[in-house]
Amino acid sequence: MPEWRDEDDPRRDISLDDLLQMSSGLSFDESYDDPLADATVMLFARGDMAKFAADKPLLHPPGAHWAYSSGTSNIVARVLRATFASDEDYLRYAHKRLFHPLGMKSAEFAPDASGTLVGSSYLYASARDFARLGLLYLQDGVFAGERLLPEGWIDYTLAPAQDAPDGDYGAHVWLKLPDSEGYGEPPMPDDAYYFLGYDEQIVAVVPSRDVVIVRLGLTPKGGAWDHAKDLAPIVDAFPPRTH
Repeated sequence: MPEWRDEDDPRRDISLDDLLQMSSGLSFDESYDDPLADATVMLFARGDMAKFAADKPLLHPPGAHWAYSSGTSNIVARVLRATFASDEDYLRYAHKRLFHPLGMKSAEFAPDASGTLVGSSYLYASARDFARLGLLYLQDGVFAGERLLPEGWIDYTLAPAQDAPDGDYGAHVWLKLPDSEGYGEPPMPDDAYYFLGYDEQIVAVVPSRDVVIVRLGLTPKGGAWDHAKDLAPIVDAFPPRTH
């Protein structure tokens, strides 16, 4: 990142692996109930979201402390942008290599004002198309007989990140659901994993039941939907995989 090029800047030691596993050590306030928290300011008051996140100081040595940060996802998106010969190629890449082969016709991945894709937030798609993404993971990166993700990538993303509490996070994938007041840890199969969105949006992948569940309805905290009590009965309706 350009912000970290000074030879005396300790942020130079942040690796892509640290970023993917939310272990960069950068300061970032992910609160959503404070309109002046970093996550809110980044999304609604900054034209270059990756720069806003990359400008944050280190609170911990890189790789030594886990903390969820949507700003980190936008840094990854800008790191990726720098690998392309042109912005046109960069903006088309997800459609060319992922959305089109998956048949995700509704998918739109929006950039911020600087032209960097908003990796943290602005991917829009129908429930059916998000299910296709979940199915790609369920099938180890292969869809309709074509390998779309590198061999070994799914295993990497599902390996618990170092220092992630209770091993609940891999590389940009949640491995466990958050506890819920009154319900505790959801009684989901141990091999289940999740793409968690805002206000209870979710893609749940459960290999042992050969099932992908998508829920896009927005439910604020404390609302009628709760992952802990509502997902497990759906999953239990599917028999365990026998092969």
